[in-house]
Amino acid sequence: MPTDIASTPLVGGHPALDLVNTVAPREELPDGSLPVDRLTSPDVLLAWAGLAGFVTTPEAGLIARAWERNPGEGAAALDAVRDLRDSLHVALLDAAALVPQHPDVAAAALQRVHGRWAAAVARSALRLNRDAAPPDHLAPRPPHLDIGTTPDLQVQDRIAAAVMDLLLTVDYGRLRRCPPDDGGCGWIVLDQSRNGSRRWCQMADCGSAAKSRRLTERRRVARHPATDLLPSATSNK
Repeated sequence: MPTDIASTPLVGGHPALDLVNTVAPREELPDGSLPVDRLTSPDVLLAWAGLAGFVTTPEAGLIARAWERNPGEGAAALDAVRDLRDSLHVALLDAAALVPQHPDVAAAALQRVHGRWAAAVARSALRLNRDAAPPDHLAPRPPHLDIGTTPDLQVQDRIAAAVMDLLLTVDYGRLRRCPPDDGGCGWIVLDQSRNGSRRWCQMADCGSAAKSRRLTERRRVARHPATDLLPSATSNK
C-alpha cells in the first residue's frame, strides 16, 4: 500500500469510505504487515481533504494559515477526524456484517459518530440546491464567511456530513471488505459492479498480489511435492 498521502487511492466509492481507508492495512496481515495511519499530521489531513474534495484550494490556504497561528486547532481537527474515522469503521463492520462487533462496542461507535455529526450541524447552515447532484442539505460555512467559529472546524464538519450521508444512504449489502485472510488490506469499499462481484480494493493492488502469491505457492509445491509422511505399515507384534 502507498505511504504518501498524495498517492493513496480513493477507491472506496464514497468519500467517507476513503476516510476509513486512510489506515492500511486495516489489521495485521498474515505476512506480518501492520496497520499504518496515513493521517500523520494536520498538514497531511488538509492535503487529503483537498484530494478527497472536502475543501477547495483557497479554503485549504485559509485553514492552513489559521492552524499556523494556532497549532492546537490543527491538532484538535486531526484528533476529531481520526476519532470519526475509527468510529465509522467499527460501525460499518458491524452494520454490514463484515466483522460483527460486540453490541456495546457498535453502539458506542455510533454514538461517537452521532456526537461529531450533531456538533457539525450546530455549526452549519441549511442549504437546498436543486441543481446539485445530490442536493446539498448540510453546508458548513466556508472559512471566509465563518460566523462564530474558526476555520479548522470546516474540515471535520464537512467530513462528518459525508459520514452521515453514507450511513443513511448506503446499501449495506454492497459493502465489501478487501479480504485480509487472503492477503487483502481490509479496506471497506462499495461494490458498484452489476453482478456484485467486487472482492478487492483494487484488482491491480491487493488482487494482483494475492494472485501472485498463489502462483508462487503452486510453483513451489510443483517443484517440491509433499513427501509421504505416513507411518510404515509394518508393525511389531
